[in-house]
Amino acid sequence: MPRYDASQAYIRSQAHAGWMLLRTKYDDGGFSGGDTDRPALQRLLADVRARKIDVIVVYRVDRLTRSLADFAKLVELFDQHNVSFVSVTQQFNTTTSMGRLTLNVLLSFAQFEREVTSERIRDRISASKRKGLWVGGMAPLGYDTKHRRITVNEAEAVTVRTIYRRYAELGSLNLLMADLRKRKIVTKVRTLKSGEKVGGIPFTRGPLAYLLRNRFYIGEVTFKGEVLKGEQTPILDNDLFEAVQTKLTEQANNHKATRTNSAALLTGRIFDDRGNRMTPSHARKGGIKYRYYLSSALLHGAVDQAGSVRRVSAAEIEALVIRTLRERLDPLPPIEDQGLINDFVARVEIHRERLVIQLADASGKKSHEGNGNIILHAPWQKANSTRRRELLLPEGAELQKLRPIRSENRARLIASIARGRRWLDELLGDPTATSESIAKRESCSVRKVNMTISLAFLAPNLVRAAIDGQLPHGMGVARLADLPAEWPRRMAN
Repeated sequence: MPRYDASQAYIRSQAHAGWMLLRTKYDDGGFSGGDTDRPALQRLLADVRARKIDVIVVYRVDRLTRSLADFAKLVELFDQHNVSFVSVTQQFNTTTSMGRLTLNVLLSFAQFEREVTSERIRDRISASKRKGLWVGGMAPLGYDTKHRRITVNEAEAVTVRTIYRRYAELGSLNLLMADLRKRKIVTKVRTLKSGEKVGGIPFTRGPLAYLLRNRFYIGEVTFKGEVLKGEQTPILDNDLFEAVQTKLTEQANNHKATRTNSAALLTGRIFDDRGNRMTPSHARKGGIKYRYYLSSALLHGAVDQAGSVRRVSAAEIEALVIRTLRERLDPLPPIEDQGLINDFVARVEIHRERLVIQLADASGKKSHEGNGNIILHAPWQKANSTRRRELLLPEGAELQKLRPIRSENRARLIASIARGRRWLDELLGDPTATSESIAKRESCSVRKVNMTISLAFLAPNLVRAAIDGQLPHGMGVARLADLPAEWPRRMAN
């Protein structure tokens, strides 16, 4: 209050000039003068704009702001509304050039003081960290803070050791997340000053990887790329920690190599209908590789957050997306499948009964300018893996061999049919195109090109049977390129 009393007394001393004290007080106690985002200051500026004030009186200049740039804007606002600015302890008047010079000098020193203070604080924090001292912040799982000291929380320390040991045994973050959920191991529970509790939720991939990399658990502190000795008591032995680091590095390298060599065309562009990114995955059975897209919610162990379709066949979805693009974006230049996805697809969402394909903004392509506003809908429905399909068989087929076509063969067949139709359209529409030129471009034989084009002449019902998985086991590209005579007759009927 002494500052307010001094300002009040100064205003009374100017009664001869017609000054009159307003009862409204603009006090921002507890707020830093480093910026103008303060409630009382904003009320003052609003009253200035409303022309309720003629003169602003402060005890010192830095009570208004310590930023020279902010003060220049404030003075400009005051001039626009004919408002003068007076400091009780620093006599000047902003309506004169000398007063402005004095004010700018004082404010420059105020800003300099603020910057020097900030540098001193940063230097003290840096020096404390280099000595390994705890300088505050959120204590990691396994530790507590008390009286500005870091202490071991024995119960949580046991949890940390369990997490490290289980990862060393499992060697996979996904398996570890599932294991921790079974053991009901969750993140650290913290109590805020308001009394609200946060944390206590299942671990996700990011926080779990950070915990497994944290050198704090072996008594060290990482600061600006340096590893320093800390004051905290280690709760892990170095051998276990280094073993975990080795496995984490191996897993990261393997994951990167897998993504680099992956044949997944929609990587980074495919999502489920709850917005979760779908990640390429695969499984092997009988020496055959099955590719999938898997909702990332499953990878984080959050099954309840996954969309209505959690897992889809990669080959099937990719073939449908490519076929939809080639049918609806006509004409398209001759382009391979990966290039088509890269140039035209921004996002693919998997729903129960359709795919939603959002096109990328291809403004560089004159024929498709503004594609970013186009949404394509492709009918699709995931086959029920538990339902036995009604198979389409040729005359005289043995019922004891009633097995459906393999999923990977079906996907390969659908992709080949789409490719055959595309090549046929190219031969019909481009006089210079030949089977030989297509074979040279695709790096395959002329025979393969001709066999693939023959699939474009399959009856629509037979193509539908291939899509629905109603073809029998053993059917594929080679068999359908040379069909038995009774199959075309059956399709015609």
